[in-house]
Amino acid sequence: MYAEIDHNISKHVSFTSEELKIFHALLEEKSVSKKEFLLKEGDFCDFEGFVLKGCLRKYYINENGMEVIVQFAIEDSWISDIASFSEHKPSHFFIEALEDCKLLILNPSKKEELLSKIPKFERVFRILVQRNLSVTQDRLVNTIAKTAPEKYLDFLEHYPSIPQRVAQHYIASYLGISAEFLSKVRTRLSKS
Repeated sequence: MYAEIDHNISKHVSFTSEELKIFHALLEEKSVSKKEFLLKEGDFCDFEGFVLKGCLRKYYINENGMEVIVQFAIEDSWISDIASFSEHKPSHFFIEALEDCKLLILNPSKKEELLSKIPKFERVFRILVQRNLSVTQDRLVNTIAKTAPEKYLDFLEHYPSIPQRVAQHYIASYLGISAEFLSKVRTRLSKS
């Protein structure tokens, strides 16, 4: 059960088997059913979750009442509301399971214990935050500078398995276009 998360955290930092045992002891396994929420707007995010199985979406509801998806999390990825988790403030996001999911969860007190016992985990979490920021910046540039077909092709490059796993309107929401327009984009791309 821990092989995937061990591989994920060991990409940039080496750990001893004893350090990994300490890490494993602080993790909580959590199963989430399809359509179940891990987080709702206004709640405090008390977890950083590593996805072992399944697909989740993180979204907010804009001023027009529309859902705007900001992240899909599938196997070997992390999901949380970093601002709510770190600053203990109400979340602006919903996190919902799109499939039955299995996660490994780290809560704030366990994370602090982990960082106290094994300080090199600071580097792991710093790298995760840097990656998250990089993805967010790329997404911002894509939203402003790219056409809908370019956005969709970029999405397919980064998330090749998502179109087979989620409804088209979720992908449209992530791309910031209507489901109808996404359908036209997909038709045009398949003809070319």
